[in-house]
Amino acid sequence: MYEVRFHGRGGQGSVTAAKLLAHAAFLEDNHTQAFPHFGCERRGAPVVAFTRIDDAEIRIHTQIHEPDCVVVLDPPLLKVLDVTSGLKSGGIVVVNTERSAKELDLPTGTKVATVDARTIAQEELGRPIVNTPILGALSKATGIVKLESLVKAIKKVFDGKIAENNVRAVTRAYKEAKV
Repeated sequence: MYEVRFHGRGGQGSVTAAKLLAHAAFLEDNHTQAFPHFGCERRGAPVVAFTRIDDAEIRIHTQIHEPDCVVVLDPPLLKVLDVTSGLKSGGIVVVNTERSAKELDLPTGTKVATVDARTIAQEELGRPIVNTPILGALSKATGIVKLESLVKAIKKVFDGKIAENNVRAVTRAYKEAKV
């Protein structure tokens, strides 16, 4: 089983990112789960979302405390939360940031992938909603789902221009991610 924990803030698309990842994995014939955990439900409040992917039925229904991958949509959360808590040995952290992995204050030995998802989102979507760009970086860093599957999932969830813009954002982030 591959488990992903997303850390973001309300309005950044953490929950949608978890669902899109699950949808993409489902398109690759996997069993999936995606669900959020909210504190106070308001824009800007910290949000955690989870995705599980497995080739067998998933029977566990708890939060993910020992993820294979952690995704950070809001870089200031690195200073207020221990996002790497429970990260499995060999796990990876995918961060939305302009900074390099070496500049981030993460525990020694942590594998890190970065992408400037905010700039990509602003330029491709016209808004700083970083969920689809961060998924492009996640795909490149982990290989857990193919970029093509993310594109298909985006086209099933979104319509028209919104889908086109998000496809451009996920593809561009996949290319620009530093792994």
